[in-house]
Amino acid sequence: MSKILFGFHAVTARLRQSASSIEEICYDNSRRDQRMQSFIEQAAAAKVKLVAVDSARLEQLAAGQRHQGLIARVQPLVLAQHLDDLLEDLEQQQETPFLLILDGVTDPHNLGACLRVADAAGVHAVIAPKDRAVGLNATVHKVASGAADSVPYFMVTNLARTLRTLQARGIWVIGTAGEATQTLYQTALTGPLALVLGAEGEGLRRLTRETCDALIQIPMQGTVESLNVSVASGICLFEACRQRLPIHTSKTPVSAGHG
Repeated sequence: MSKILFGFHAVTARLRQSASSIEEICYDNSRRDQRMQSFIEQAAAAKVKLVAVDSARLEQLAAGQRHQGLIARVQPLVLAQHLDDLLEDLEQQQETPFLLILDGVTDPHNLGACLRVADAAGVHAVIAPKDRAVGLNATVHKVASGAADSVPYFMVTNLARTLRTLQARGIWVIGTAGEATQTLYQTALTGPLALVLGAEGEGLRRLTRETCDALIQIPMQGTVESLNVSVASGICLFEACRQRLPIHTSKTPVSAGHG
């Protein structure tokens, strides 16, 4: 079943990633600017079907979303369908699992931004509970700028049970909480890791918090009490990336065990 992508970032990312998965691209026939012309040349070179339409048709296809004069009908890319399969593949490839878990993120703009950050940081998958999360809708795809097609997104029935499953596989589950006594920069993030972040203001749910191996905080110097979840995700994920470089500052390992 095909789906719709809209906007330059999302459509261009798919064109670069998998032009063959694009069924057709509709573009605003009234736009004559350099950005649109350059895109049309790129799509034509990739032998993608281009359809010139008027703005009214684009508005109808985008259902009121901001499309920038560009909409693509695409086939979904094949990503890992089950978390267990992904983890087994990582084990076979001897890759160290690196996961982002979002507890209570229901805004599509936040999810799209988190996926974009996760893709940039090399995260293997993003996980969220079915009862407190947004699905991969068109807004998520637009904001993610292609990352929704490159980072597997798993919605699980029972988040606490999933966290325990990760722990059983030797993955450290580290949650973020403002009241934590240990900071992000005092924590070793080099091994198998799942970083857990909650929605801005609400934070992690009690059971999620209690299931984590340890809680850490992002040191805050100003007057604000919390950060947007996508900003917090970027800070945490790229600190983990920094530590995973061949040369990094030694940190004290998290001492908490799997209960």
